[in-house]
Amino acid sequence: MSPSLEPCYLALLRSGELRRRAEQARALLSPCRLCPRECGADRLAGETGFCRVGARARVASLGPHFGEETPLVGSGGSGTIFFSGCNLACLFCQNYDISQLDQGREVSAEALAAFMVDLQEYGCHNINFVTPTHVVPQILEALEIAAGQGLHLPLVYNCGGYEHLDTLRLLDGIIDIYMPDAKYDDPQVAERLSSAPDYPAVNRAALREMHRQVGDLTLNEAGLAVRGLLVRHLLLPEGLAGTEGIMRFLAELSPDTYVNVMPQYRPCFRAAQVPALQRRITAQEYAEAVRLARAAGLHRLDERRL
Repeated sequence: MSPSLEPCYLALLRSGELRRRAEQARALLSPCRLCPRECGADRLAGETGFCRVGARARVASLGPHFGEETPLVGSGGSGTIFFSGCNLACLFCQNYDISQLDQGREVSAEALAAFMVDLQEYGCHNINFVTPTHVVPQILEALEIAAGQGLHLPLVYNCGGYEHLDTLRLLDGIIDIYMPDAKYDDPQVAERLSSAPDYPAVNRAALREMHRQVGDLTLNEAGLAVRGLLVRHLLLPEGLAGTEGIMRFLAELSPDTYVNVMPQYRPCFRAAQVPALQRRITAQEYAEAVRLARAAGLHRLDERRL
């Protein structure tokens, strides 16, 4: 990566601002108000709230990932670190063993930093934090260590899209690529499927802030993402995700928004509790979702074969 394209967090490291941000984020753990739930658990004292994670981050797995969006993968893969726990409770979660059943082990800041550096040495093109919302302070503490040890890859914030604006503002100038979900357009559906009736409003405010920070997705000469917003929208059967409304919002945010219209829903975890979720989507549903995206004015679509 040329000096002109170096990640912004390196400048913050040199100025001492990265450490200040980490300290500010850590203060949000006691009482916890990192995410929109503001559950108030004293995580620094070992308490756990909605996400069921305390003072230390818990990591379920890590390694180069070749199934992510094309601009993230390249030849070396996306360097994913999967965190355990979640601030959502999606009935259909495909990673429920990690998000809801607490698979994984607690790690120190030093260990988490070593994971980042190892992924870089392996040849990955970025560090991809998967489900990071509830462990932002732990990530920032580890990032200072890793950057001091030579980490220089772009950082990907791969989240469920249920974010607190105060926390996102602490990440301004640190995160290079935001990759949030845009799950629901209807508060009642969001409450039923993820216990988050305010999800649509919170998600839209979060996406606006992310876009303000990093803008539209920018690729380098090799076609790899270096900065910007990439939105994921998982299609649900019977139109439960509210695709039309979400695509209209994303087009209003910017017609150049890069969107992955995701067809890979399958019934998992507690999906059987909702009759409409007991099947995969059809080819017709996927084609209609793509049509709605294009009709809204979006043209940067990561389309997949169903």
